[in-house]
Amino acid sequence: MRQLRNAIIRTGLSLLRHSGTDRLLQPLVGGAGLILMLHHVRPQPDAPFQPNRHLEVTPEFLRRTLAHVRDSGLDIITLDEMLQRLVARDTARRFVCFTFDDGYRDNRDFALPLMRAFDAPFTVYVPSAFASGHGRLWWVALERVVAASDAIEAEIAGVAVRLDTRTIDDKYAAFARLHDGLRRLPDGDSLRRTVSMLCDRHGIDEDAICRDLCLSWDELKPFAADPLVTIGAHTLQHDSLALQSPEAALRDITANRTDLETALQRPVRHLAYPYGDRAAAASRDFALARQAGFSTAVTTRPGMIFPEHAAHPTALPRVSLNGAHQQAHVLPVLTSGAATALWNGFRRLDVD
Repeated sequence: MRQLRNAIIRTGLSLLRHSGTDRLLQPLVGGAGLILMLHHVRPQPDAPFQPNRHLEVTPEFLRRTLAHVRDSGLDIITLDEMLQRLVARDTARRFVCFTFDDGYRDNRDFALPLMRAFDAPFTVYVPSAFASGHGRLWWVALERVVAASDAIEAEIAGVAVRLDTRTIDDKYAAFARLHDGLRRLPDGDSLRRTVSMLCDRHGIDEDAICRDLCLSWDELKPFAADPLVTIGAHTLQHDSLALQSPEAALRDITANRTDLETALQRPVRHLAYPYGDRAAAASRDFALARQAGFSTAVTTRPGMIFPEHAAHPTALPRVSLNGAHQQAHVLPVLTSGAATALWNGFRRLDVD
């Protein structure tokens, strides 16, 4: 299903570009600018099964993106400057903000040199548990479980399932079914317990995943000291806020901010909601982020930034730089706003 969805999106992006529709719509739907969302930046692995490929782009594609943004005359600015422009209604020049979720080590090793080459500021959102080395990157663990198995037996929310995973198509289908079932569990603890049982059963070293992929506190300190880098909050354990009580959700985001500020000795003013879709963060959570004092908070809801977002700085949309669509013609479509306008039915705000 995800592969079909990617094929449909890829076709739609190509049609927008080759028909010139993106250029025609940009003055109407481009807004003040956009916030790009990335996760991993690293060379593409040579593996037939990559269900999390959408979460990573190659260094070459990031370089191409930065070059496109500069060549298009868009300003690359910080989230703080973005907010200042929105509040002042200073939207004469369109902008791009670069954001990276989760605090992966490849953000330092592959993204940072490119961002320096283009003098491009960026924000990295870090969960406390990931920096501490004991976080659970369950989507990576699930990928490794499926990749290593010929069949999987699991119980999710009391429902027993047995899935064949012998062929690549089987593996993609099984991953999608398990992933969706895990996202529907009632809380983060239930999700982590279920994935840990799968890892134990299939011989996957879940503890090593976080240490291998994420920046530690000791690594974050010099990284955060770079003048181009802003560190943002991303909760304690990357749990959905919407699944928590208001009190627990507020503690989650404020405790993560305290951890980051204590370790890095600098203020943390920006937040990214884990998962960030409508099921994971909605109006209640946007209000909690305001209550906690964050200047901005970003979702994964697709959309451009419009002057009206000045009144909703904790409900900001982003545009995914998706690893499944790393073609040059995609970039002008994304920065034009045409793709997200069609997706949103030309609605500018999605803040409920």
